[in-house]
Amino acid sequence: MICEIRSGRGMHGNVRSPLLRLISVFVAAVLALACAVRRDGQPSGDPPRQPSESAASSAPGKQEDGTMTIDEFESDANAAVAVAERYWSARFANSGQRFVPVRRVITYERSGEVACGREPLPANNAAYCPDGDFIAFDVDWAVVVFRRIGDAFLFYLLGHEYAHAIQVRLGINYRYTIQQELQADCLAGAYIGDSVRGGALTLDNGDLEEFRSGLLAVGDDPDQPWFAPGAHGTAEQRTEAFFDGYEHSVDACLS
Repeated sequence: MICEIRSGRGMHGNVRSPLLRLISVFVAAVLALACAVRRDGQPSGDPPRQPSESAASSAPGKQEDGTMTIDEFESDANAAVAVAERYWSARFANSGQRFVPVRRVITYERSGEVACGREPLPANNAAYCPDGDFIAFDVDWAVVVFRRIGDAFLFYLLGHEYAHAIQVRLGINYRYTIQQELQADCLAGAYIGDSVRGGALTLDNGDLEEFRSGLLAVGDDPDQPWFAPGAHGTAEQRTEAFFDGYEHSVDACLS
């Protein structure tokens, strides 16, 4: 179980939903799509609607794991962003740097409803857009996977996208996509690992091993060239990157 530890019940209250009960096939689809958008852009159209309870509940093959309601989804998504903001704010402050949180996190329901520059964001996806400084994700897709996997999906997914925003704030710009993505995996691991060690999050025994097993399914196709645009890394590379950050903190990601 992952829990956000807070002093009292703030706007989001305590987060209590199972973490890392991973289903490899869904994790592969989820994390392979969690990538940064490299072009400038602004959100387009009206603000996206929140998913309806009936639509999300009728997803085929839905597997209940205790994290089922829209309120729980919204609470966990808000908590994942809040923990990331507090974590990176403290890291920047300790380095004597000014931290500016991501301007907003927005949701969408249809392919092309939100765009980054001239590139519409597809369905079943999440991205950080540097121009406009926002994270956007397909909310209906996210709810379905949340209900099948649990809040690990949200804490990893939003942590990975927030890591891309941190890369921009630090002026990091690699030549190849795979370098950006593996570093974002590492930074997401650092944010989760440090938050656990610092008491902001708690995990059940065995959760990390389940997460490790799930990460084996998220790598690129074996035939994917490492230098190809959009390459994220093999299963071994992504697992190593995440746990390098989880175990050794941010310095392991920036060295």
